[in-house]
Amino acid sequence: MTHMHVAGEIHAEAASPAPVWLTRPEDVNALTMKLWSSTTRRGEDGAIEVGGVRLTELAAQVGTPVYVLDEDDFRARARAWKQAFEGWTVYYAGKAFLSGTIAKWVAEEGLYLDVASLGELTVALRAGFDPARIGHHGNNKSVEELRISLTRGVGRIIVDSSDEISRLEELCAELGVKAKVMVRVTTGVEAHTHEYIATAHEDQKFGFSIASGQALVGMFRCHHSPYLELMGIHSHIGSQIFDTHGFEVAARRTLKLFAQFKEATGQEMPQLDLGGGFGIAYTKEDDPSTPENLAAGLREIVAHECRAFGLTQPEISLEPGRAIVGTAGMAVYRVGTVKPVDIGGGLTRRYLSVDGGMSDNIRPALYAAEYSAALANRNSAADPVVSRVVGVHCEGGDILVRDEFLPADVGVGDLLAVPASGAYSRSMANNYNHTPRPPVVAVRDGLITTVLRRESLDDVLALDAGLENEA
Repeated sequence: MTHMHVAGEIHAEAASPAPVWLTRPEDVNALTMKLWSSTTRRGEDGAIEVGGVRLTELAAQVGTPVYVLDEDDFRARARAWKQAFEGWTVYYAGKAFLSGTIAKWVAEEGLYLDVASLGELTVALRAGFDPARIGHHGNNKSVEELRISLTRGVGRIIVDSSDEISRLEELCAELGVKAKVMVRVTTGVEAHTHEYIATAHEDQKFGFSIASGQALVGMFRCHHSPYLELMGIHSHIGSQIFDTHGFEVAARRTLKLFAQFKEATGQEMPQLDLGGGFGIAYTKEDDPSTPENLAAGLREIVAHECRAFGLTQPEISLEPGRAIVGTAGMAVYRVGTVKPVDIGGGLTRRYLSVDGGMSDNIRPALYAAEYSAALANRNSAADPVVSRVVGVHCEGGDILVRDEFLPADVGVGDLLAVPASGAYSRSMANNYNHTPRPPVVAVRDGLITTVLRRESLDDVLALDAGLENEA
């Protein structure tokens, strides 16, 4: 995985025209469908369509940049996960992207919902999501958000530290309630992903360590507390994971805790959550698994480990987020400048600057995430050339798509679409350089529906006390 130079990626990168995995396409207009939502296609005039809506018409109507969600694709993926894991409980991980509309889609498709902040919890509750079907995450939950979870009847709270257990006990005593909790554990599994999104190794902020014995201590404390009902263990090994190998080790280590708990107390805990982190295709080289294959592998792993430890199989839950919303979304930009840059050795890199940037997708700058792109408003007969799609921000690392073959005639005014932008783009968006965040629209059967409206400069500046009296 790429590790950034401390002074920025531009100082770490050797001059090269493209990464070795990026191959020249035979047809620069062809769409690699594993990257795009299921209703995406090119129309007869070459313009990309999604949900029966041409991106040229959508851009003319709502402007750019814009995030576009394929509603049918989102719903189909939610159903596929629910069906593949029938008998298990599937929580949609709201941190990938959550809004009132998404919460309603999740409820309508019969999934549960995982939230990781006061804001996400508030969105879910205001959208009318059943609190009993909500799981509440977070490594430093405030008294305010825990109070809301307890008073509204949230189905489970995943405790992450001894301090949180104390905080929760005090609130339960004050409110006269008992909280259903799961203990998040650190399994020590090194997920094959970027260090910033690997969450089960020992040296990081999440969970109680199994290796140090903290996990078992936390479990016993919850079990003996008069204010808490210990439901089980929660484990999460990281994000953008394509197979079940890491889950096998995590299941073995967590179920060993189940066995130790049973031996010490004579009771079996009823629930195990294996977390999420299931990957999607961002580039042609990515090869994610299907919910069906993942289900088969995980079922076998859990059954085997339960037999080995002499346990009754607990109720299993998991938390796909990106795997449902990621490919269902795309981002659409308009090209503003085209600049050939000499990078030495007789090589030239073409920079395409668009009207968005790291404010609407910080992942490439944050942990060198790779994306793809396609010319969206027309076909092209020009040769494919390696291009870099960059944003408008005052940062050398403001890169949206590091390397992609795009037609040589892409020019000012053309539209570019970046697939697989549904997860962690809008949810991690920011106002760097005082830039308003783009809108999110849903498309279905030729109709466009606003999910989140476009921010205006007035929205961005509304909190600036120094401008309150300025027109």
